Amino acid sequence: MSLSERIREDMKDAMRAKDKARLGTLRMLLSDVKKKQIDSGAGAATEMEDGELIRLIQGAVKSREDSVTAYRSGGRDDLAAKEEAEIAVLKAYLPQPLSQGELEALAKDVIAETGAASPRDMGRVMKEIQAKAAGRVDGKAASVVVKRLLS
Repeated sequence: MSLSERIREDMKDAMRAKDKARLGTLRMLLSDVKKKQIDSGAGAATEMEDGELIRLIQGAVKSREDSVTAYRSGGRDDLAAKEEAEIAVLKAYLPQPLSQGELEALAKDVIAETGAASPRDMGRVMKEIQAKAAGRVDGKAASVVVKRLLS
């Protein structure tokens, strides 16, 4: 079952369970998927690939995390809690992130493969890490590890 099929099935389950928060989040996600498909010229009838869908979900999570920060600084804990609930629903569809040890091992392997020796090679290393990790690594965390290893 593809990721988009799983999301549609979970949306149906949320409808049956009358889980309004989960249902709203999944509807918003499917709406974003359709918008992305139409914008790319693929049309809403074509299925989005899992990798592309994962990137879309990661973007949605990132924007909600930014909203949580803004709401907390503005004293709107009620809105921040709503965004955090949506983040929890969305994160269920993301692959398990790499642990710190796995990230370090991957970074060391990529540095050895690319022959990177200084912080100037960081872009090349980061590009390879992102390609190999396939959505399982946070760019900020990878950046910190690579900087430390190349320094």
